[in-house]
Amino acid sequence: MSAHSVSQSKPPVDRTDDIDLSATELFDLFGDEYTRRVYQTVTAQPRSGRAVAEAADVSRTTAYRRLNELRDAGLVRTEMMICDDGHHKERFEAVATSLSVSLDDGLKTTVDVAN
Repeated sequence: MSAHSVSQSKPPVDRTDDIDLSATELFDLFGDEYTRRVYQTVTAQPRSGRAVAEAADVSRTTAYRRLNELRDAGLVRTEMMICDDGHHKERFEAVATSLSVSLDDGLKTTVDVAN
């Protein structure tokens, strides 16, 4: 079954050009083990939600919940894939290539975005 890419399925909060997450937001997101596993999985390669769940060894419900949180934060984008048999599925891809937190002059965060 092959798939063809179509434009984004949902109009997420598109913060991919200017992600401005606070340190608290990053800690809230990545303080969760499942979010870290899901994010690492889509950072390695874009995948469907089911493939993310399998690769991250989490339930599908957990995978989709974490993917939606990451998408809402602007760290993951989605693309609708249409298979030859007419079925469709979302493919999730990491947007940010680097996340860092600095403690120099207070708590600062930096998110580098893939082009």
